Amino acid sequence: MTNVANNSVKPLNAKTLTNEEFFYGHKACGGCGGSLAVRLAMKVLGERTFAALPAGCMSAVGFIYPQMAFRNNAIITPFAATGAVLSGIRAGIKALGLKDCNVVGFAGDGGTADIGMQALSGAIDRNEKVIYICYDNEAYMNTGIQKSGLTPYGTKTTTSPAGKNFPGATTMKKNMFEIAAAHDIPYAATASIGYPEDFLMKIKKASENDGTSYIHVMAPCPTGWGYTADKTVEIAKEAVDCGLWYLAEYENGEFKLNRRPKEFKPVEHYLKRQGRFKHLKDEDIEVIVKYRDYKWERMNNW
Repeated sequence: MTNVANNSVKPLNAKTLTNEEFFYGHKACGGCGGSLAVRLAMKVLGERTFAALPAGCMSAVGFIYPQMAFRNNAIITPFAATGAVLSGIRAGIKALGLKDCNVVGFAGDGGTADIGMQALSGAIDRNEKVIYICYDNEAYMNTGIQKSGLTPYGTKTTTSPAGKNFPGATTMKKNMFEIAAAHDIPYAATASIGYPEDFLMKIKKASENDGTSYIHVMAPCPTGWGYTADKTVEIAKEAVDCGLWYLAEYENGEFKLNRRPKEFKPVEHYLKRQGRFKHLKDEDIEVIVKYRDYKWERMNNW
């Protein structure tokens, strides 16, 4: 599939981004990375956008009647059905003859990598013109901080407690970006709210794609991660700089790294400033670093 429009993308930054707000007045926690990801994405996509959100943080904080946070049309979907609902919305738009509309889904890590995987796979297979955005805060945050398929190794959650015999979560994050790419999707990307201009440009590119786009954005959660609310963007940036998250794209059948650090910042500093990782021992951090290096050795071929 080679239908991504690359050449028409103009730079997006604080100077060129609209001052209009399309997601505001929500009830999210202070410093919520997910709400920042939705706000930035909506500034690119604009008012002529139909949004679908499954059960999760953003639906919980954005649809509290009568203070609805979306200025555009938005709907809460069944937890497992985000991809299917996006396809249905696109079909309705076609039936009504509407033009120049965006269709976007905002789902958390659990609603994407676990509960929503089947519907997402089906949506990619149909290749409708929709954008699926996973805001990844690495656990089921709004239901009590339970482990998801995107919770990193060593994370302390309510369902992966840290103790004498376990370091917290004992599995690595699912490679959702590569899973989406394995469908030969027209466009997929990873992003971080710590690098907002990169994220904005990828949203713009996705909106100009004639088929399905998948964007996986790192969106830290101060409540679940255990840090002060003013550090969200800084921590999201550090996740990239220490190599535990990466910025990449998949299009025209090829992977491409958007940022290739010459050297990584210390992983231990990133981990130890978060309450969910305070318990980690040196040997646990060694496991995390070893897996990081393994992934980067493979990605350096991109």
